[in-house]
Amino acid sequence: MGLHGWGANAQDLASLGQFLNVSNYELLFPDAPFQHPHAPQGKMWYGFPNSPSFQTSYNFRHLPDLIESRQRLVDWLRSLEHSTGIPLSRTVLAGFSQGGAMTLDVGLELPLAGLIVLSGYLHAPLPTDGSIPPVLIVHGRYDQVVPVAAARQARDGLLSRGASVQYHEFDMAHEIRPAVVQIMQSFIEETVVPPDQNPKTA
Repeated sequence: MGLHGWGANAQDLASLGQFLNVSNYELLFPDAPFQHPHAPQGKMWYGFPNSPSFQTSYNFRHLPDLIESRQRLVDWLRSLEHSTGIPLSRTVLAGFSQGGAMTLDVGLELPLAGLIVLSGYLHAPLPTDGSIPPVLIVHGRYDQVVPVAAARQARDGLLSRGASVQYHEFDMAHEIRPAVVQIMQSFIEETVVPPDQNPKTA
């Protein structure tokens, strides 16, 4: 399950599917619900304030577009077991940039198998209760869109909550390189597939 970033669309991440060497899986890539104001084919989960901060000193959670996107995404994810036969407990939610932020936002409220956050950030300080699925965070040290400090803040907050976190930094900008795809594949296999089984996940 892949959530695209601000101004992209579902096809942006769907192209990664061919590079994930996993079998017996179902890969789903939804479009965000809102039209991007500057990209004709682009979508967004919510509009940014004029001077966004990707540190959790700024709380994004009150934004009306985000509230609506969150509810739509939660409802859609909860419907998947009926439509695919795959429970949330065997589903990995992934996202890039704004999609990574949505992954952390929604993923911490649902009993998912794991979360993958690529060049993402927290919308707000982490909740103080509830269980957290395993999380993979990957970020570029030279990211000029979402500073690497945002990833480190998310990592430290999750670790302080006792979460299982795999964290990787690369000498890259705001992008996904082949090495990142390999790490994603390993995380999916380790998180979802027991040694003696080969089930499906979305």
